[in-house]
Amino acid sequence: MSDHAEPDAARLRGARWAVTGAAGRIGVHLRSALHELGVELVSTDVVEVPPATATGISADADPAAAAERREVVDVADLEALTELFAGCVGVVHLGGISDEADFHDLATVNVVGTYHVLEAARRAGVGRVVFASSNRLTGSYDTDTTVDVGMPPRPDGFYGVSKVAGEALCRLYSDKFGLSTIALRIGSWGEAPEDSRQLHTWLSRPDAVRAFVAAMTTDVHAAVFYAVSANAEGWWDLAAGEAVGFRPQDEASTVVDGPLPEPAGIVPPETGEPAEPAGPQGGPFASSTFSLDRMTR
Repeated sequence: MSDHAEPDAARLRGARWAVTGAAGRIGVHLRSALHELGVELVSTDVVEVPPATATGISADADPAAAAERREVVDVADLEALTELFAGCVGVVHLGGISDEADFHDLATVNVVGTYHVLEAARRAGVGRVVFASSNRLTGSYDTDTTVDVGMPPRPDGFYGVSKVAGEALCRLYSDKFGLSTIALRIGSWGEAPEDSRQLHTWLSRPDAVRAFVAAMTTDVHAAVFYAVSANAEGWWDLAAGEAVGFRPQDEASTVVDGPLPEPAGIVPPETGEPAEPAGPQGGPFASSTFSLDRMTR
């Protein structure tokens, strides 16, 4: 199976999908994969968006893959989003502040911005919104707990709180307005795990594409699942992802060469000391200073 292959991917060929946050790390990689699959892209961000071919994927083999409209639109602009989404069958909402920040900023961009995306999708007659949520929504559960999507949120910071609100808005729009919404609680996305925490939370780039393609093509109307690779030491139940067709193929320990460092902000115990009690899954993200240091008012 190639990096971008999915059993249901053929359903996306020729379909028009909007992508917010299209200039971000995940946005650039995902767009290149969708481009290869023949998706007609409407890509937007608050900065100039590079073409989907920027990562080196050629559209020569499939003329349908060449179509992409790129626009600079802020999620604060409901009317512009509504116009942008016209004619789209779905929206992948990646846009927003992607880490801990002052709560006022997170509320403005991540909460109100997500409302604008959902409302613009409703007004434009879009069928589905795929929402980039985060594992940080449950980062205050301890590392001895296997978390499933039916358990109450326990965010590890204000960023996680903004994702709780985003998931709630998605569910409201599914229940009240009939908009299909699929929320992915994204793990630690990257080429390989960078620290010991990511042995549990790593999401490989190919598995990220598999997760988004599953969310875009499932027949399930509303769902939440953890977008994480099939890590042997994982903290999250993967059944909800399987229910929408997400079957991760990669595993963290197979791409690690030697011991990994502790996450920044964590002091490893001295050899011979008794084991520490289980800490929060968010690790340093769950510390009080991680939030307090980012408050601006």
